[in-house]
Amino acid sequence: MDKGIDELLTRGVVDVIDRKHLEEKLTSGKKLRVKLGIDPTSQNIHIGRAVLLWKLKAFQDLGHTAVFIIGDMTGMVGDTSDKESERPMLTKKQVEENMKGYLEQAFKILDPNKTETYYNSEWLAGLGFLEIGRMANLFGLHEFESREVIAKRLKAGLRISSQELFYPLMQGYDSVAIEADVELGGTDQRYNLLAGRRIQPLYKQEPQDILMTEIIEGTDGRKMSSSWGNVINIMDKSNDMFGKVMSIKDELVEKYFNICTEVPLSEVEEIIKGHPKEVKMRLAFEITKLYHGEDEAQRARKNFEETFSKGGIPKDILVVKVSRDTPLVEILLKHGLVFSKTEFHRLDKEGAIREIESGVYRIGKHRFLKIHWE
Repeated sequence: MDKGIDELLTRGVVDVIDRKHLEEKLTSGKKLRVKLGIDPTSQNIHIGRAVLLWKLKAFQDLGHTAVFIIGDMTGMVGDTSDKESERPMLTKKQVEENMKGYLEQAFKILDPNKTETYYNSEWLAGLGFLEIGRMANLFGLHEFESREVIAKRLKAGLRISSQELFYPLMQGYDSVAIEADVELGGTDQRYNLLAGRRIQPLYKQEPQDILMTEIIEGTDGRKMSSSWGNVINIMDKSNDMFGKVMSIKDELVEKYFNICTEVPLSEVEEIIKGHPKEVKMRLAFEITKLYHGEDEAQRARKNFEETFSKGGIPKDILVVKVSRDTPLVEILLKHGLVFSKTEFHRLDKEGAIREIESGVYRIGKHRFLKIHWE
């Protein structure tokens, strides 16, 4: 098998359905339509989600058609595949606000001239009950209940809303709408990805193949999630990105190298034999380079060494002028130094937001702000 195809199907990949079938299609020279959908449940795409964008780009680089779907309709319903409680529905206004920069972020990775882009409200908004009923008839309630996270909630007596039954149908119909040959997703999306395979034959389409990647943990060791604030966003400034990578748990370094960088795996094997601090510095450099280029990554490394090795303050610290009666939480939210009021209160309670000298605040380990009060 071609080395590029082999790495496509193995690096960071947990499962492929149907692997033999997909291998045959990839080696046949057929141009495939490869689908990736992301719901705009927050304003930022983090590097955990970007794993799938890079995988989509790998298909694109092999000459296949990358189809990127922004789930403005599914985003309002909400996927609870990985949630231990019911996800609150977002409003149309919230989703519209969240998705404003999604294409810009996706095109940091994908080639915009070779990517088809859609919003799934284009086809989902027009579906009627009869059509939804036809798709729903393909699934049994016992299948939905057998999903691990749903089973846990049922056992705990937690509420499961009927809307949660609709989400797999909606994601599955996305595959019909764009005639997907392959769909990409994380392992937590397994049921939803399989829904596409179940629904497509109803519309005289061949079932899509599925490629599932590993889930990446965030800066606190839990699954990377915007709602937890443990994310490294692809639009983070280079210094922030470098610093956040340096804060991950040591046991995650090799996994990050394998999934979040393009360093050849043979080279990774040699790198991780080095001193742990230098290995992590190299990781932070490689990830920052992916999104900001080599020069910015070098500057971020130098800034980190000067600041955190010597206990100093960054040279390029953000400086703002604000009215003295402005709450600190509002200032930090406005400038992206905390993701939510919940994160602010958590950090504040932990003593992780401190004024280290007059007007200079340190937020967490690697975020700084200088305030000129007026």
